[in-house]
Amino acid sequence: MSEIKSKYENFKQKAHIIIYGTNTVAGRLFDLILLGLILLSVVLVMLETVKGFDAKYHAYLVFFEWVITVFFTLEYILRIITIKKPINYVLSFYGIIDLIAILPMYLSFFITGTSVFAVIRALRLLRLFKILNHPQFNNQSTHLKESLIASRGKILIFMYFMLISTIIIGSVMYVVEGEASGFTSIPMGIYWAIVTLTTVGYGDISPVTPLGQFLASFVMIMGYGIIAVPTGIVSAEFAKNKPTVKESETKVCQNCGSHEHYVNAKFCQDCGHEL
Repeated sequence: MSEIKSKYENFKQKAHIIIYGTNTVAGRLFDLILLGLILLSVVLVMLETVKGFDAKYHAYLVFFEWVITVFFTLEYILRIITIKKPINYVLSFYGIIDLIAILPMYLSFFITGTSVFAVIRALRLLRLFKILNHPQFNNQSTHLKESLIASRGKILIFMYFMLISTIIIGSVMYVVEGEASGFTSIPMGIYWAIVTLTTVGYGDISPVTPLGQFLASFVMIMGYGIIAVPTGIVSAEFAKNKPTVKESETKVCQNCGSHEHYVNAKFCQDCGHEL
C-alpha cells in the first residue's frame, strides 16, 4: 500500500513541476503546448461560425474540439490534485475560467442548443496572461491595474458628467428636431447624442434644421475632447505611480510558480502558499 502511495505522490510531484513549474524545461514546454491548444481552440470556434466551412468540415471541427476539451479537462483535474489547497485554485479567477471553458462541450450531451454557448470557449484566451508569466510582464499589468483603480474616482465623476450631458443634449435635440427628423423620443435623442459624442456617427439619425445642425456641430467638436479625458486620467496615474526598482522586484511561489508578488508579500495570491 505504501508503495502505491509513494508512486502516487511521485506522480503528483512530477505533475506539479510540469504544470506549475514555469521555470523548468518541462513546465515551459507544457505552457507552449497549452498556448498552441488555446489558439487552436479559438480558431475552431471562429471557423464554426463560417457556415460553408462548418457544413463541410463539421465532424472534424467537433473531433478536434473534443480532443482539446479532454486535454483541458485532464489539466484542470491535475491542477486540483497536485496542490495542497485545491479550493484556492477552484475558486480563483483562472480556475473559474478553466471550468467555464470546458463545460459547453459536456453540456451538449444533456441540453440541446448549447452550441450557442460554444463561444464561451474563447475565454481560454485569458489563460494567455497566466502562461506568459514573466516578472516584467506581470509588473506592468499590475502597474496598469493599480493605475485604473487609482483613477476610478475621477473616471466615475467623468462618466456621471457624460450621462447628464447626453440626457440634456438628447432632450434638447428631441425638442428642436422632433419626430419628423427621426427623433421620435428622448431616449432616441440620447442614443443620437452618445453616437455623436463618441464620434461613431452611424448616420441613421441626423438633424435637418439649422439650429439642430448647429448643436450637432458643437456636440461633434466636444466629442473629440471628451474621448481624450479618460486616457489622460489613467495616463497621469500611470506616470505618477510608476514602480520603483525595489517595488518591481518579485517573489516566486515555490508551490505554483507564480511571479506576481512584491518583495513584502508573505503568501501567494494564486494558491495561498507561504512565500
